[in-house]
Amino acid sequence: MSTMTLHLTDIAESVRSTHGSANTNSPSRALLYRDGCKRLFDLSVTLLTAMIWLPLVAVLAALVALDGHKPFYSQRRVGRDGRIFRMVKLRTMVADADQALVRYLEENAEARAEWDATQKLKNDPRITPIGRILRITSMDELPQLLNVLLGDMSIVGPRPFMESQKGLYPGLGYYRVRPGITGLWQVSDRNDSAFAYRAVLDDEYERTLSFPTDMSILKRTVGAVLSCSGY
Repeated sequence: MSTMTLHLTDIAESVRSTHGSANTNSPSRALLYRDGCKRLFDLSVTLLTAMIWLPLVAVLAALVALDGHKPFYSQRRVGRDGRIFRMVKLRTMVADADQALVRYLEENAEARAEWDATQKLKNDPRITPIGRILRITSMDELPQLLNVLLGDMSIVGPRPFMESQKGLYPGLGYYRVRPGITGLWQVSDRNDSAFAYRAVLDDEYERTLSFPTDMSILKRTVGAVLSCSGY
């Protein structure tokens, strides 16, 4: 067994001890929630709170646009069953972020190693001042409620990854559910975890998917947002 396999096995055991190794719902109730009630829950919450999040997104978009560039950013992501969709966010980076990343990684070997391991940078030079605030508070994710309405995403689920990251992702559970705005990865120690760690969390989420599981993650998400640990 390879070192990576052993490492992921250790992580899986840690996740199970933290989140529980068995679904507390009966199998029939869990399936009912997965097959229909989860989608109904997503639509109900998103529509009932639209009077709150739509004006908030409009105000934040106006602030982001003060630098003269478009306030929204969309990117192709991998969804349920491998289907590609466009995920929407409030822009938190400079306008030429993709090109800036290439240049930065070419010039900084330490940053390249960090990116290869985690697919993110703790001190990303591309992030704008308003973007940093949006990330800390997780407000940049609010427009993804539109993706929830369209059926591309769920409120709770695995974090959608980019097409270019498919080869780095070893899990299978991700492809069986809709990706989410929040999930186990968001309420874990995500800033210090390897990208492959997400697959362990996603497989565990898919295996234990139920209404109590989603409520537990949402409760922890509120705590993470209030503590400003989103970045």
